[in-house]
Amino acid sequence: MECVLSALKTIRCGASCSEEELHALAAQALAAAGLSAQHEARLGPRCRIDFLCGEIGVEIKKSRPDRTKLIAQLSRYAACDQISALVVIAPRGVDLPGSLGGKPVKMLALERLWGIFLP
Repeated sequence: MECVLSALKTIRCGASCSEEELHALAAQALAAAGLSAQHEARLGPRCRIDFLCGEIGVEIKKSRPDRTKLIAQLSRYAACDQISALVVIAPRGVDLPGSLGGKPVKMLALERLWGIFLP
């Protein structure tokens, strides 16, 4: 999971970045780190995660996610045998449990990667 997190921490995008752009940046970051990832990976009926990198599931949210809905979504993913851990990428972080279904969960808030821009 640390390799996936390290790769995704290299993403740099502005606040106006679309979800499609975030997906492209995540795919580029994973590939640049030498990690193979399946985009829009089907885990089961009506259950598709944005990226599956080995057994690490990566979910991308464009806006600040609703915590209750996100936990329900991640719980469905965690119940799948293909998943051993989950990473969520969003512009602003939300407080998530450290694990769901016995599988670790990490939140990667892009605002922490943006830094401060000075002219």
